[in-house]
Amino acid sequence: MEYSMFCNYPSHSYTLCRLWICCNAVSKMIAEKAYIYRVDQLVRNYLLADPVVPYTSIIAGIFMSKMAYNATNSISSSYYKGFSSLKNIQQVEWNNRGMSSVHAVFITAMSIYLVFFSDLFANRPDGLIIFRNSSVSNFSLGISIGYFITDLTMIFWLYPSLGGIEYVLHHLLSIIAVSYAISTGEGQLYTYIVLISEATTPGINLRWFLDTAGMKNSRAYTINGVMMVVAWLVARILLFIYLFCNLYFYYDQIERMHKFGYFLTFMVPTTLFIMNVMWFRKIIRGLVKMLTKQQ
Repeated sequence: MEYSMFCNYPSHSYTLCRLWICCNAVSKMIAEKAYIYRVDQLVRNYLLADPVVPYTSIIAGIFMSKMAYNATNSISSSYYKGFSSLKNIQQVEWNNRGMSSVHAVFITAMSIYLVFFSDLFANRPDGLIIFRNSSVSNFSLGISIGYFITDLTMIFWLYPSLGGIEYVLHHLLSIIAVSYAISTGEGQLYTYIVLISEATTPGINLRWFLDTAGMKNSRAYTINGVMMVVAWLVARILLFIYLFCNLYFYYDQIERMHKFGYFLTFMVPTTLFIMNVMWFRKIIRGLVKMLTKQQ
């Protein structure tokens, strides 16, 4: 507005008008870059600063879990007419599963990136792979701890409506193992490989959503069931076999870990793998039963 008024005076040349426009644009660009720089410094110096990462990330994880829970409730209330007719405990579980799906998408994406695409755990000569970590890897693990704490609190509060003892065991093992990885920086590669198994969570939750919405006999339910079996086989069976092979390959490095870290590195994946195989058998039986009924 200012430059248009400035240019309306006939005594000013076209060149001076253009100069005013350029100066105004440059000043705005400098202001934007200064703001971005301040935000970047705030994130680097406080949010991702090594001494405070465990605390800020866990708090952020709890906060994000609460936001996901509330967002699920708001979206479901607005776009799913049957949501209001659900029992109170069903609404709570519905929102809880929405929260867990958001976490699963986040941590799966971060895990796949850090394990397979970043150079953090690449096979290079500088530094032992078992001790590698970064501010980003620590922060992502803290987000997961915040989620597991939030979800475990809800499980205890409403026990056993949101899950039985197997869920409690799963979450406790996850909190202990991830907390150790973020506090010591040891074994984060294997922590992230295990966390990729969260990729199956959205499919499990979608199965429950469809069942609760009365769509158990729908085509979407069948397709989701088949996809869930494939995802489970890849992320919770084959991926764990890959992990065990990796443990064997880098065993000379694992021996250098602290005793508790050494114990967790073998105990947690083994326990989870046994649970995964048991759940996989149930999933296969359920899929066979569903396909048999539809024939």
